[in-house]
Amino acid sequence: MASAWWPCLILALLSGLAASGFLRSPSRPLGKRSLPEGVSNGIEVYSTKISCKVTSRFAHNVVTTRAVNRADTAKEVSFDVELPKTAFITNFTLTIDGVTYPGNVKEKEVARKQYEKAVSQGKTAGLVKASGRKLEKFTVSVNVAAGSKVTFELTYEELLKRHKGKYEMYLKVQPKQLVKHFEIEADIYEPQGISTLDAEASFITNDLLGSALTKSFSGKKGRVSFKPSLDQQRSCPICTDSLLNGDFIITYDVNRESPANVQIVNGYFVHFFAPQGLPVVPKNVVFVIDVSGSMHGRKMEQTKDALLKILGDMKGEDYLNFILFSGDVITWKDDLVQATPENIEEARTFVKNIHDRGLTNINDGLLRGISMLNRAREEHRVPERSTSIIIMLTDGDANVGESRPEKIQENVRNAIGGKFPLYNLGFGNNLNYNFLESMALENHGLARRIYEDSDANLQLQGFYEEVANPLLTGVEVEYPENAIQDLTQNAYQHFYDGSEIVVAGRLLDEDMNNFKADVKGHGATNDLTFTEEVDMKEMEKALKEQDYIFGNYIERLWAYLTIEQLLEKRKNAHGEEKEKLTAQALDLSLKYHFVTPLTSMVVTKPEDNEDQTAIADKPGEGPVDTEAARSMAYLTSYQPPQNPYYYVDGDPHFIIQVPQKDDAICFNIDENPGTVLRLIQDPITGLTVNGQIIGEKGGDSNSKTRKTYFGKLGIANAHMDFRMEVTPEKIALWNGAAQSTFTWLDTVTITQDGLSVTINRKKNMVISFGDGVTFVVVLHQVWKKHPVHQDFLGFYVVDSHRMSAQTHGLLGQFFQPFDFKVSDIHPGSDPTKPDATMVVKNHRLTVTRGSQKDYRKDVNIGTKVACWFVHNNGQGLIDGVHSDYIIPDLF
Repeated sequence: MASAWWPCLILALLSGLAASGFLRSPSRPLGKRSLPEGVSNGIEVYSTKISCKVTSRFAHNVVTTRAVNRADTAKEVSFDVELPKTAFITNFTLTIDGVTYPGNVKEKEVARKQYEKAVSQGKTAGLVKASGRKLEKFTVSVNVAAGSKVTFELTYEELLKRHKGKYEMYLKVQPKQLVKHFEIEADIYEPQGISTLDAEASFITNDLLGSALTKSFSGKKGRVSFKPSLDQQRSCPICTDSLLNGDFIITYDVNRESPANVQIVNGYFVHFFAPQGLPVVPKNVVFVIDVSGSMHGRKMEQTKDALLKILGDMKGEDYLNFILFSGDVITWKDDLVQATPENIEEARTFVKNIHDRGLTNINDGLLRGISMLNRAREEHRVPERSTSIIIMLTDGDANVGESRPEKIQENVRNAIGGKFPLYNLGFGNNLNYNFLESMALENHGLARRIYEDSDANLQLQGFYEEVANPLLTGVEVEYPENAIQDLTQNAYQHFYDGSEIVVAGRLLDEDMNNFKADVKGHGATNDLTFTEEVDMKEMEKALKEQDYIFGNYIERLWAYLTIEQLLEKRKNAHGEEKEKLTAQALDLSLKYHFVTPLTSMVVTKPEDNEDQTAIADKPGEGPVDTEAARSMAYLTSYQPPQNPYYYVDGDPHFIIQVPQKDDAICFNIDENPGTVLRLIQDPITGLTVNGQIIGEKGGDSNSKTRKTYFGKLGIANAHMDFRMEVTPEKIALWNGAAQSTFTWLDTVTITQDGLSVTINRKKNMVISFGDGVTFVVVLHQVWKKHPVHQDFLGFYVVDSHRMSAQTHGLLGQFFQPFDFKVSDIHPGSDPTKPDATMVVKNHRLTVTRGSQKDYRKDVNIGTKVACWFVHNNGQGLIDGVHSDYIIPDLF
């Protein structure tokens, strides 16, 4: 629970909007014509608004900037916002002269392909990248014609983490020019009631801040507003540049009459837990400190300064020891010692005499510390009701002894055995931070980067303060059996004072009257169980504050927390487990429109008279200042697909859309179960699709009224040596002889050169062979105990423009344009379905007007598609007769 320094709202309007190439000037140049107020390089930024709605710790933030080009020529305008690394962008729109260009979240593979295309065309613009300790910067640029107006709007969301007893919204404000209407507005709604609310700015005196700032709270609602006038923004009374350059911080906390609070909206719940007034559990701490040569100078002095301050905060019931590692390992004491005044004084002398030397043996340093904690527990040298913690600080990579990261991880994992957490502090940038983070996470701890700066000692001390006061150990959050699903993490090794445990999930029965939650943990003196009971009807009444609440906030909070935890688990997963976690996180990211490390925001915007697409990714906390650390946004041409579609679904009904006619033709194939039909065959691309027919359960295969469906599909690409077999139960893929198997319970994306397969749990799957060939397979599921019907498949061709003119098959023969004429429409045997005469492929046929269903969007109801039905197995419409398309097996 020792969370990072979690900002809520970290926005740097590093321009609010900035004209390209604008340099700040401290005052008006003498003897020259002054620019109009708030105009820089021809661009006037006339409005910037940051709006933050916080509901139950979940922040929904919108940054809106409006500008006009006052110049006589087109100008490039850049929009920069710095937002928390913990936040997910959910939307970005660009509005130029009243036309809005929206953002769309897509799977990152799409962005990669568009990036490669963009690079080949020499077009790049904009980026989202790490920016300092807590931020990442979102940037996008656009050309704005003379006299035109542009509006940028960025939306992002995050769950506020409680840190040292407060939730913190941290805004980094830097508009770079005067803005006529500048406003920061935060509305907070907390069902528990707000206990404290404050705001401060580093860039403005308290006298000026007082007149521009208003803050108030009462009961469940709080509000902060910061609206500086143009004169209040000036860096001096006659200056034209802005003093808005620094931090704007809002902090608050909630009432804690009860240690827990459960909220339920629309079948989703969130459970907050933060008890107060409990005695602190004694802790056994081993500090494992890197003293290699690279720690020489300021880093070593800052480390010693922080350790001396930490020693002053140790409690008398605590136990401690120091382990120093360089090329070898040195310990202060052979065993843990109690933090008595005498021992603390001796420890201070030891710390003051630490000096750097030699290489970096992380493995032996950590194993010595772990062994010491294990031995202390086994030999009862520490209190029974105490908790153990190991804190390691290093500034580099292992280079002596065991230096392989994966082997060090294995050794540490085996030695700790899940008994206590490991916290890794990485000092500076010249280290493998991903290794430190991965090792900490799999041992129930976390990693923190300590930035090489004048306050590095305060960063170290601040981290220790987060874990200094454990109130509970072995915390488990329990709910009624068979009442919930899709639960986020509900077991924690520690609860630290000033933090908060948050668990979210879904109710299986939305109509239940009562909801009960238990939190169990071991305290300093006894075991505790906190029970929270919720009356659902009372809860419904209490949460009708619609002016503050955005309705599905708990569902989005659950999705945010689930994705965050899936991505953390993914860092230490391998093989199928990693693929599964990736697929789950990707599915939720796409469903809830979150830009995560697995997705990209694609924004189509006008540029040089053609549509361009900007792609924004979310960077990770990997190596710093390398190409890998930066996530770019790229531009590439975009043309919306306008492809005809062809499909077979149901009994099996074949539907051929003819775009030239704005109409469709349909036909059935009546064959026995077990028959395999050739649907598509293209000798040029090597693609084939075949389908096997199934019948009803126990049905008479010779019955005239029997229904048949496709129960198995075989999709192959001979050039790629790739095959796929799809049934209603599973999906099997072969690359040569290598096989992968998935089920319809998976949500997964499989990509390789020239191929992308996405399985959408219990719905459909999308298969794309490069740009220009896309198939969709729809899963139809029926009641398992149905006496007659069984599950079956639908097959849709949604893009075929890259398939050759030689493509054939029951569907494939229609990929090339063809014509037909309908005349003599007259009543048929069914008065609701008129008959007509159709001339197609030099045949004159009697056809009947009817309709079929397209199930791509809604597998249960479908969309009605009107079509002309060709009788007798499509005879006269298809080339030859239907039996020509029967083949011996699926491949």
